[in-house]
Amino acid sequence: MRTAMNDSEFTTPPAHIHFKAKKFPELGGTFRDGALAFLEPGGGGPLGKHSHPHDHLFLVVSGEARVEYENETVVIPAGTTCRVTGNRPHAVWNNTNQQTVMLGLTI
Repeated sequence: MRTAMNDSEFTTPPAHIHFKAKKFPELGGTFRDGALAFLEPGGGGPLGKHSHPHDHLFLVVSGEARVEYENETVVIPAGTTCRVTGNRPHAVWNNTNQQTVMLGLTI
């Protein structure tokens, strides 16, 4: 349940499902940008793994997420982080049957 932000401020990134995110503007310094994401059960993406030159730092606020790589899956419980290095194909998914809230930062 979202209470502090209007649903219209959130969008679903391309090739993602049951995934709403609000992108932060350029942050400067260490972080390029970031997004607050709400992943519904079965939500995540992209549907096909993708890669890019920059790293991601995912912090799960509540629930549990998983990052799927080509030959490995990493579970991220609430209150923990996972750094995805640039150019490594990946996708991120809700790993529970409840909503997962996650902060993603581009490094």
